[in-house]
This record gives sequence, structure tokens and C-alpha cells, in this order.
Amino acid sequence: MAKVRKMLGKADSTYIISLMRLIETQNNNTIIKWCNEYANEYILPIYEKDYPNDLRLKNALNAVNEWLEGKIKLVEAKKFIKEVQVAAREAEKKPAAQAAARAIGATTATINTVTSSLGLAFYGAASIAYSSVGVNEQAYVYDEIAAKECKKMEEALRKIAIIDEPNPAKINWYC
Repeated sequence: MAKVRKMLGKADSTYIISLMRLIETQNNNTIIKWCNEYANEYILPIYEKDYPNDLRLKNALNAVNEWLEGKIKLVEAKKFIKEVQVAAREAEKKPAAQAAARAIGATTATINTVTSSLGLAFYGAASIAYSSVGVNEQAYVYDEIAAKECKKMEEALRKIAIIDEPNPAKINWYC
């Protein structure tokens, strides 16, 4: 098996920069909601394909929703999120599932650190690429998939974005 990249895309890619600029215009809850909804719809099924009986990722996504709705405290949600990191380590022999777990780990961690939202792009693109074309393709194939997927992520955020958000998240990307 080829050496598998943990994530796809680069911080200086035009599609990543475009996504970052849009994220910067939104408040924390909008960013968290977007990450969670996208991961639930597009990333979780990739993990569940290989691990249909493992509920840790789904439970973490649900915990974030419950936190957003004010039903549970942050400390409770973090317990579920921590389990996603364990699931990612355990999935090392399944690259698409492992990337999906990493993506969900990053997106659910957005409730604590909003810059983790970029993990959806980097790890999410990897999970989608590996689940659709495997791990033995040329680099340009993965780059094309990452660009396409990140554009799709940006479109999803635009659909729920608050125009002229009065309280955008304070973000320092450090990249």
C-alpha cells in the first residue's frame, strides 16, 4: 500500500484560503453547526461503511448538537469528542475511515477551538478521496478531489452563513 497522506490540501491553496475567509465572517455557532452538519452528512457514512457498529463518531456529532441546543454542558460533550480520537487511532488499517474519524474529531473539537474547523477540509477531503479512488492514485488526482470537495464545503457554509454577521469569530489561523 502506498504511503497515505493524513490530510489533503495546503493552507495556501486558493480553495482553502477562500474557505478560511468565509469562515472568518461567521460566528462560532454558525461555524460549529456547518462543520457538524457537513460531517454528519458526508463524512460519517465513510466511517460507518467500515465500522457500522461503532457509534463513537455519531455520538460525538450528536453531543455537539446537544451542546449547541443548550441541552448539555461543554464538559459532557468533550467526553464524546475524546472518544473520536481513540477511534481514529484504531482505524489505522482503513485510510478512508481513519481520515473520516480525524475529520470528525476536528469538526467536533470546533466547539472548543474554532480553528479546528479547517480539519473538516483537510481530513474530510482525504476521507472522501480515499473512499472514492483508494490510496494508490497520483497526487494530482487527490489534489483535484480536495479542491472539488472544499468548494462543496464552502457552498454548504454559504447556505447557512449569516450575511453581515455582527459578531464574527475571532480567528488566528497560525498557518
